[in-house]
Amino acid sequence: MQTVNGIHYETKQPIAVVVDNGIIKSITAFDNNHTERLPFIAPGLVDLQVNGYNGIDFNSNMLTTDAVAAISLQLLAQGVTTYYPTVITNSAENIQASLTAVAGACNESDVAKACIGGIHLEGPFISLQDGPVGAHDKQYVQAPNWSLFHDFNQAARNSIKIVTLSPEWPEAAAFTQRCVQQGIIVSIGHTAAGSDQIAGVAEAGASMSTHLGNGTHQVLPRHPNYIWDQLAEDKLHACFIGDGFHLPLAVIKVILKVKGHKAIMVSDSVSLAGKPAGNYTTPVGGEVVLTSDGRLHLAGKPGTLAGSAQSLLQGIQNMATQKLCSVADAWNLGSVNAAALMNLPQQKGLSEGAPADIVIFRSDEGYAIHIEETYKNGVRLYQAATSTIN
Repeated sequence: MQTVNGIHYETKQPIAVVVDNGIIKSITAFDNNHTERLPFIAPGLVDLQVNGYNGIDFNSNMLTTDAVAAISLQLLAQGVTTYYPTVITNSAENIQASLTAVAGACNESDVAKACIGGIHLEGPFISLQDGPVGAHDKQYVQAPNWSLFHDFNQAARNSIKIVTLSPEWPEAAAFTQRCVQQGIIVSIGHTAAGSDQIAGVAEAGASMSTHLGNGTHQVLPRHPNYIWDQLAEDKLHACFIGDGFHLPLAVIKVILKVKGHKAIMVSDSVSLAGKPAGNYTTPVGGEVVLTSDGRLHLAGKPGTLAGSAQSLLQGIQNMATQKLCSVADAWNLGSVNAAALMNLPQQKGLSEGAPADIVIFRSDEGYAIHIEETYKNGVRLYQAATSTIN
C-alpha cells in the first residue's frame, strides 16, 4: 500500500491517493497551506491511435519486441498509460507481420502487455479516392473482407480492438455487424461515403470516427457531406487530432460542442514524434520536414502535412494554450473519454476503485506540462530525472 499526495487535476484541491494492489483504494482531501509545492495528480492518458514514436514505426517490417517495449516506456514519459498501436494499409503479408510483432511483444514484454490496450487496424478497407485515401497505398486498398480480417486477427492473437473502414463499400455494414458482435469497435475514416452509407454502418454498430476532418477531400459540398453526417450521428464518438496543425480551431470547437463527452483526442503520432526538428526520409511520405514547432510536412510542399509528430500530451498543451478548454478538460478528452468508448476500467478516471494508472505533473502559467512520475497499475514505471518528488 502506498500514498501519493498532490493537487487533483480537476478540483484543484490537495488530495492523498492511497493505492493498494494496483487499485485506487481511497482519495482523501486535506488542508495544505503550501499547495504551490505540490504537483498535480491525473489519470493516465489513453491514446487510441499511435502509428509510431521516436524513430520506431509499428508498420515497419523490422519491428521487434524490444522496439514495442521501448515505445511503451517512452509514452509513459508522456503520461500515456494505455495505447493502441495502429497498423495501416499495406500488403496482407506486411500487415500480418506488424500484427504478429505487436502481439508477440505483449506476450514477451511486461511493459508492453500492461500498456497496450489492443491494436487499431486502420485499413485496408478504406476509400480509394484521392484525398480520403490520404497517405495509404492505393494498391493495397480493398473492400471489407471478413476472411482476410479473421486472418489478421489470428496473427494479432485476437487483439484487434478497433477497425477503421469506409462505409462506401457495399460490404461495410455486414462487416461492421460481425465486428461488433465480437466486441470490436468499428470506426469511420478515410471515407468518401454518402449520408445513407454512414447511417447504415452506424445502425450496424459503428461507434467512432477516426481523426474526423482529416483524410478527406480538399473541397467538399456545403451539404450534405461526410463530416456533417458524422457530427450529426449521435451513435458516433469523434476522435480528432489536437496538435494545432491538422484542424482549424473553429472545427475543434464545433466537435467539442456537438460531441461533448463523446469527443476524444488522439495523437495519431508517426515515428518522427519525439524526434528533433530536421529533414527526414520516411517509408510513407518520402522526404519530409519536421519544423521546430512540431509541424511535419512533405519536403518542398509546406502546405501538405505528412502525419502528426506530436504526442497526446502536446495536444493537451495546445488545447489549453489556444483557450479551447482547460487543461483538465483537455486531459479528459485524452483519457476518460477514450477509456469510456473502449469500456476500460480506466473510464473511472481519478476515483476510488479505478486502476491506479496515475500521472504526476507540474504545469506552468504557459500551460507547459512536465511529467514527473507515471504509474501503471500502481507501479511507478517512469520518474523524471528532475522530479521534485521524494
